[in-house]
Amino acid sequence: MKPINPITRADYPDPDIIRVGNVYYMISTTMYFMPGGEILRSYDLIHWEIAAHIFDSLDDTPAERLEGTENCYGKGMWAATLRYHKGRFYVIFVSHGQEDTHLFLSDSIEGPWEHRKLRGYYHDCSLLFDEDRVFLVYGNMQIHLTELNDALTGPKIGGVDEIIIKDDPEQVFLGYEGSHFYKINGKYYITLIHWPKSTSRRTEAVFVSDSVTGPYIGRDVCWDDMGYHGQGVAQGGIVDTPEGDWYSIMFRDSGAIGRVPVLVPVHFDGQWPVFGDDGKIPEQFQTVDGNPGYVYESSFTSDFFCGETGKQPTLKPQWQWNHVPNPALWAKASEGGLQITTGKLCTNLIQAQNVLTQRMSYPRCAGTVTIDASGIREGDYAGLCAHQGCYAMIGVTRTEDRYELVRIEKLEPVAGFGIGSNDREPGVITERIPLDTPVVRVRIEGFFEDMEDRVTLSYEKDGSFLPLGGDHKLTFRLDHFTGARFGLAIFSTKTVGGTAVFRDFVYEHKE
Repeated sequence: MKPINPITRADYPDPDIIRVGNVYYMISTTMYFMPGGEILRSYDLIHWEIAAHIFDSLDDTPAERLEGTENCYGKGMWAATLRYHKGRFYVIFVSHGQEDTHLFLSDSIEGPWEHRKLRGYYHDCSLLFDEDRVFLVYGNMQIHLTELNDALTGPKIGGVDEIIIKDDPEQVFLGYEGSHFYKINGKYYITLIHWPKSTSRRTEAVFVSDSVTGPYIGRDVCWDDMGYHGQGVAQGGIVDTPEGDWYSIMFRDSGAIGRVPVLVPVHFDGQWPVFGDDGKIPEQFQTVDGNPGYVYESSFTSDFFCGETGKQPTLKPQWQWNHVPNPALWAKASEGGLQITTGKLCTNLIQAQNVLTQRMSYPRCAGTVTIDASGIREGDYAGLCAHQGCYAMIGVTRTEDRYELVRIEKLEPVAGFGIGSNDREPGVITERIPLDTPVVRVRIEGFFEDMEDRVTLSYEKDGSFLPLGGDHKLTFRLDHFTGARFGLAIFSTKTVGGTAVFRDFVYEHKE
């Protein structure tokens, strides 16, 4: 039996999980990537596939559309709750940056989803249906309990609204947050993440009470890093199986690849849930397969962008745009492939609209694509990138009537360590070679095992791939707050309207 974790091999932070019959569903933070609210499906808690996205856009702001120099990197949809109650699915979360709270409802996991906004901002909120009452727990450092009205549009007039748990700001680097709220066998449980100063990593805690309003007593239940550079495993939900077993899915910080989900067996000792082997996560354990023989669709995909010429091809669910795309600026090209046209001027890759992305994967992966840059204009850059704050791109540019292959990098992080990107500086062109043709096949390979966090960039010539420069270091920071991704991108620095076509994208996931 090989080790189970991490289970998705890619960036799926802040997971929440439910079971409906023999099917498990997991949602995670998708921030500014669109479509958003990605939900995964599994029958054994180990293998997962994409089941749905719940929205195409969220707040309809210039930042969400990457207009001008606006962006919502590091922001958008955060830390959702997924629940199933009386035949309906519920997803609730905050939109960080807009400071509002969104609720989506559907009779089917595939949708359609009804969208409502709640009055108020409920950080890292978790939803609990308790007989004929509905509650949210939420907050950072101080955990609040708020009773909702029957319409689920805001707090109930005269309902419960109080602080039920407090962390000590003198004793922690990160106060309690990441709430998950449950009622199990008549008792109320809240799981939380925090980072005590007495430990070197983030830690999972559980609080329990006989009453929804408390008092709650709590303790830390998981403080393991799985031997991985002190990167703690915490923040996530718990779920039972049809057989009566319990598991938790939490995330582990894993460097530039992002925050990857980890499965942990849980059992109850009296009223207390015990995570793993007394807080330590075992390397090997078994789960029951609720659908033996089921073949899961991979979370990563190659693509030839098939469809009707001039129309928008139906994109596979593994793809997400870097923000809300401009639908007028992408379509299937006449000779096949994905055609993207620029609609604004940019100083760098991070400002580019309509960048089509796909998560990179742990421990190694590679993306290869053919770029037809015959339609670009002077000052345009079209290519394949490792999309992150410290990005790298290999692509084609045009100067007068000459085409050149270039390597563009963000060599140093943007100053500061706050949430969101203010990067308005041009990337650094570190390599430049002339091309005889504007059509070139390029490749980026990522190495993430043991937090190598590097990529190599290469191009095809005479049937072989040649490196373009040396290794490039990727870095997970709060500016983007997400793991590294492959991106198909074009941006203009002088005049808009240039076009690039991307053909025959091949994704290789390597264990």
